[in-house]
Amino acid sequence: MLNAELISLDDYEYTGEGANGASYNHKSDPRYMLKLYNTTAPTNIITSELDCAQKVFDLGIPTPKPGVLVTDGERYGIRFERILGKKSFSRIIGDNPAEVDRYAREFAQMCKLLHSTTCDPKVFDNVKDKYKADLHENPFFTADEKQKIATYIDSIPDAFTAIHGDLQFSNVITDGAQNYFIDLGDFAYGNPQFDLGMVLLTSRYDSDEFVEEVFHMTNETANKFWLGFVAGYYGPNADPDEIDRQLRPFAGLKTIIIERNAGCPFPQFRALMHDVLE
Repeated sequence: MLNAELISLDDYEYTGEGANGASYNHKSDPRYMLKLYNTTAPTNIITSELDCAQKVFDLGIPTPKPGVLVTDGERYGIRFERILGKKSFSRIIGDNPAEVDRYAREFAQMCKLLHSTTCDPKVFDNVKDKYKADLHENPFFTADEKQKIATYIDSIPDAFTAIHGDLQFSNVITDGAQNYFIDLGDFAYGNPQFDLGMVLLTSRYDSDEFVEEVFHMTNETANKFWLGFVAGYYGPNADPDEIDRQLRPFAGLKTIIIERNAGCPFPQFRALMHDVLE
């Protein structure tokens, strides 16, 4: 059991839900909001997010100021400093699909800034070590598949770049004046392609139903986001399909994280690792 402050949800109002939990705003004190994880979430993921959020905040990367570990008696979560008037990029794009290119390019600039930040390896985890640890615990891959994936991960060039770990358009929020990264439980250092693979996965390879339910937009809009992101991150002459081809194995590697969180296999994402598993 975690050492957490007991709170009453009677003091909070529900504001939204993501894949791993729900968010709430304090009814009488606008300075605070909660992120409560689902009851199925492993406690180490929750404590890892709080620890990472504080370290990332101290690093100077724009993110809401983290607070304390809390529980409503059933679920655990984190109380954060609330960003007043905030909306996620995915919600804004879903409400205003004509603005998708603008926000894709803003997102790309945030990612470029993130990926120009150097991390101290004594403070942050190596993304390759995190992936291999999750791979070891994954019950849905065979021993042979795990060996091939681990060999591929080891072959990826190292870097000391800041890695968000779950880089997609729901994990950036804005108050209209400043943009912030959120959901930092998988933050690490390493090759930026680990992050960029997640952008590709959520922009081009999620199901229509998932994109509608979680990201509040159509897959057509998500694909347009990919085009704007590639132009903003790689430059106007970059070929989105060629970047897709280069990043596809990294999108497939996210299967390890997704299966860890969901507790079930995702064969549609594993297909992106075709070349790795051959």
